[in-house]
Amino acid sequence: MTQSSSTTSRHRLLAALAALVASPSTAAAAEGDARSGTPLAVAVLPHDLSPWGMFLTANLVVQAVLVGLLFASVTTWTVWLAKSIELLAAKRRAREAVRLLGEIGSLNEAVERFFDRTGPTAALVAAAATETRLSRGLPGDGLKERVASRLERIEAASRQRIARGTGVLATIGATAPFVGLFGTVWGIMNSFIGISRAQTTNLAIVAPGIAEALLATAIGLVAAIPAVVIYNLFARSIASYRMVLADSSAELMRLVSRDNDRLASGAAAPERFAKAAE
Repeated sequence: MTQSSSTTSRHRLLAALAALVASPSTAAAAEGDARSGTPLAVAVLPHDLSPWGMFLTANLVVQAVLVGLLFASVTTWTVWLAKSIELLAAKRRAREAVRLLGEIGSLNEAVERFFDRTGPTAALVAAAATETRLSRGLPGDGLKERVASRLERIEAASRQRIARGTGVLATIGATAPFVGLFGTVWGIMNSFIGISRAQTTNLAIVAPGIAEALLATAIGLVAAIPAVVIYNLFARSIASYRMVLADSSAELMRLVSRDNDRLASGAAAPERFAKAAE
């Protein structure tokens, strides 16, 4: 009887040790929380680790970071759509204007052709005609320099106007990763606080908080990478547009120089651009 009882005790001890080695958290869950009377297994039920589920269960600060990053991503794609349409239309009009200026023989004819048009090229033509009118009766040596000065200012204003909005992309690309990192640091800090309060290192408690924190970094990269790529694409496209405007200015300078040489040689000069003066 004594030997049988001893054998039974050994079996129970081995079974208990095996269960403890296989799953320490299971043994703790079976004991439960003595103070609350709630089994620990209920407190560590698996979380919904989908992106939406992690957002709903995240800390309020992490949620604010995620919302801000998603708004930045929407802003990036909105700017991309709007500026792409604007740049395509502006470059098409500018190329057509350069082609038209190349077929014109005098500044007066350019004023007539662009009188009822709008856009940077029409402004360039009007500025060249205005300076030519104001320089009437003066020596022609400084005319080209004065016209070039007016054209440069119009080109600069046009470049600034077409680049408007792209600075937002640069800001998003530079700051979104750091905003996401802030959300990650805050989320991991809260996870450690939760571990300390639960007094357990059970993976079911640790993993959801860390996953929610890392989601902020992931969304930050999702917002930043397209912003940087789109900003670089726009920078190249705007540089191409600037070259087309420079071609328009060069064509106008040739027209001014041509008219000036006609006047200096005594040839019949075109009218002094009454339309542009108006």
